Amino acid sequence: MLQNIEIMSTPAEADAQPQAGGCCGGACHAPAPAADGAVSQSFEVEGMTCGHCVSSVTEELSGLAGVEGVEVELVPGGRSTVTVASDAALRVDDVRAAVSEAGYTLV
Repeated sequence: MLQNIEIMSTPAEADAQPQAGGCCGGACHAPAPAADGAVSQSFEVEGMTCGHCVSSVTEELSGLAGVEGVEVELVPGGRSTVTVASDAALRVDDVRAAVSEAGYTLV
């Protein structure tokens, strides 16, 4: 069985966002409006194995301009889902750079 760990850097505003698994199996990076007018985007990240990994990715993504919250569903040794709530859609290149700075790979 896979373990899921959720760490939110802000209150559970991202809970209203459906989980990955839509038309493309969750690989889409398309923004979706969150309940409070924020934009919610989900990304897949490889290489994360523990809570420290989650903290590192959360810290780097939280440093991007406009980010209001980060939620990580950890899948140790697999592809973890990272959902970012922000005031506007984030550029994938910026997300990739932040995830890379933390030491992981944006899929």
